Amino acid sequence: MDKAVVRSNTPIAIPVPTDLGGRLQAMPTTSKLALGFGTLALLGIVLAMSMWGSHGDYKVLYANLSDKDGGAILAQLSQMNVPYRHADGGAAILVPASQVHDVRLKLASAGLPKGSVVGFELMESARFGQTQFQERLNFQRGLEGELIRSITALAAVQGARVHLALANQNGFFREQQKPSASVLLTLYPGRTLDRAQVAGIVHLVAASVAELSPKAVSVLDQSGSLLSGPSDDASTNGLDAQQLQYVAQVEQGYSKRIFELLEPVVGRDNLRATVTADIDFTRTESTSELFKPNQGNLAEQAVRSQQSAEQSGESVAPATGVPGATSNQPPSPATAPLTGATAPLQTAQVAGGSGSSRRDSVVNFEIDKTVRVTRNATGSVKRLSAAVVVNNGSVTDARGKTSTVALTPEEVEKLTTLVRESVGFNKERGDSVTVINAPFKVEPVVTVETVWWKEPELIDLVRAAAVPSALALVALLLFFGLVRPALRAVQATPAPGDKLDLVVDEEVDLADTSEPPASESAKWSRQLAQARQLTNDNPAAVANIVSNWVSGEPA
Repeated sequence: MDKAVVRSNTPIAIPVPTDLGGRLQAMPTTSKLALGFGTLALLGIVLAMSMWGSHGDYKVLYANLSDKDGGAILAQLSQMNVPYRHADGGAAILVPASQVHDVRLKLASAGLPKGSVVGFELMESARFGQTQFQERLNFQRGLEGELIRSITALAAVQGARVHLALANQNGFFREQQKPSASVLLTLYPGRTLDRAQVAGIVHLVAASVAELSPKAVSVLDQSGSLLSGPSDDASTNGLDAQQLQYVAQVEQGYSKRIFELLEPVVGRDNLRATVTADIDFTRTESTSELFKPNQGNLAEQAVRSQQSAEQSGESVAPATGVPGATSNQPPSPATAPLTGATAPLQTAQVAGGSGSSRRDSVVNFEIDKTVRVTRNATGSVKRLSAAVVVNNGSVTDARGKTSTVALTPEEVEKLTTLVRESVGFNKERGDSVTVINAPFKVEPVVTVETVWWKEPELIDLVRAAAVPSALALVALLLFFGLVRPALRAVQATPAPGDKLDLVVDEEVDLADTSEPPASESAKWSRQLAQARQLTNDNPAAVANIVSNWVSGEPA
């Protein structure tokens, strides 16, 4: 049988296989590639969406890690096949939210993070054969590390370094040197330590080291300022933190009194007041003793001591004159009238003898004594200065229009009197109170209305749903553009014996027919009849062919 080679773009009818494998093999190469590429792309998108759903939300695992600890943790996460991310320039490590606690427990069992500060756990890794110097050095490093951990536990301290100068022990107690310590603090931005907190750090270090005096501990901040002075006495020049805090509390108390008293009168936000208090923190103590004699009647006077002494003596003169009865008698004593008469005194008769007597009396009375000790109270107010600004008053006319008017001098004077009474004005102390009336400048409030598509919540929602939505859109395009047309061509099941038209664009060997060549019109008529017959026998296959023609895909 002869064969002819035909090169033509005219459709010819060829038989269509009925099984699925044969139909896949009968598909054009472009359709096979589209079906395979679309199927693989859909599988990749489904896998990506599943991974995104399970690892989409990341949370912080550890933050503020050193480079050494960060590298060790990343190496361990790689071994554990845990995905991770970096944040804050590598200062934080993030893992999926569902695995945070599990990963932390596993890393803790592996001893991570070790931390840049080493405490007394350094003593656990002591090597055999180390010298006494190495053992003492490890103990000092461990003690410094434990102190650093305790100090960094404070809320205002970001980091700390502790240096201990421990003297070598010897057998001579008098020659031993006292230990000393220095602490360098790194505070969080905007935070400070008051005097009580600094004293607490000093005593913490001093109590942790044997025979360390608090005076031998120096505390500095990151700017190099000495926080622990040589003396914590409040009598130094200037005010300490507690005194400044007390002054602020006093001033705030007076300002609160002014606001509570005047706000109901002038209205809210129509008043500004400030009070400056001069507080005396000097401590004075005086002692005085006052002495004064006893006063009042002698019977009421208190006798402390009384002493009296009496002494008398007599001497005998030799006998003179004519012996007899007259000369042997003693002389009679002198007598004086008791009634104050003017009778002459009688001269005593001395018969050659003399006598003497003496009496002393000393009486000591109690003297009044007053001892007075005066201590002046610290923190007393020396002087107060109050300044108050009141806004203009508002007046509403008959039309309902509101306008502001200045206060009258009488109203200002009333407000001044109220302020003076509220702060306890004392003219002798030098207090001053000033109340003025001035219009307040009201800045217009500009409200920026954010459109709905610029709302932060909506932006976050869009960012979270952007990747899943994009993957879903790509999947739909791949399915309807590549996979679905190929599947529809494969799913069509023609009846046995049916034939489909095929456009031949390549050399096809056709068996030579014994029929003579027909005319062109008869040829088109025969093909039209075959197409009609195919449409009647298998309308589904014909519809599929027409759909492929419309979509521009080869049949």
